[in-house]
Amino acid sequence: MNGTVEPRREARSADSATAGDGSVARRLADVLLAAAGLLVTAPLLAVAAVGIRLASPGPVLYRAQRVARGGRLFTMYKLRTMHTEAPSDRGPVITAPRDARVFPFGAWLRRSKIDELPQLWNVLRGDMSIVGPRPEDPRIVREHFRPLHFETLHVRPGLASPGSIYNYTHGEALLAGGDPEARYVERLLPFKLALDVVYVRRRSLGYDASIIGRTCVVILGSLVGRRRFPEPPEAPEAARLVREGTT
Repeated sequence: MNGTVEPRREARSADSATAGDGSVARRLADVLLAAAGLLVTAPLLAVAAVGIRLASPGPVLYRAQRVARGGRLFTMYKLRTMHTEAPSDRGPVITAPRDARVFPFGAWLRRSKIDELPQLWNVLRGDMSIVGPRPEDPRIVREHFRPLHFETLHVRPGLASPGSIYNYTHGEALLAGGDPEARYVERLLPFKLALDVVYVRRRSLGYDASIIGRTCVVILGSLVGRRRFPEPPEAPEAARLVREGTT
């Protein structure tokens, strides 16, 4: 989908901000990993597609508008995990814990992150990277981003990041009770974005590899029953950024 969310000046300089940071090598790694990932997970995606059709009538894929590098809008793909008679554009943008719109098989797809695998196609298209700040809904960007947060638009959004790991391990508790979107904006979004700002400032291929490893560890841990996870190593710097952004 074409269009942009008008970014701050610092986000509009994204290409110059990332010059010399290994972008060519990173893009090559993204393409190779995404192609290999789609090939390896194709049977799993096929099984998931059948499960979705059996669990809830409607399309297999869900298409969401998100904000990419420099404020550009793009269509992000996911496996559908919600009933089509209750689409997300008729309810909160943020999915609450035990959200009634999510069917049981969809909840498992979300927990295992299998629903995110179609975004490997976004990586091949150049919309996303394997590692990068998680892309946000355009309305969240327009209404709730502060100047610091626009640093996350310096780089391609990704499947994994310190912010996405924190959202996975701590987000459910922070969103429980009340309006999920209000809680997301007030309690989760500022720290999640600060974690991703830390990533943007530190990013390297080695750091990317560590984030991929950390993501796999927390997903596997969750699937075998682990419910408590430590704060991310970026937390002290992210907390400082949040404090500075509110003073």
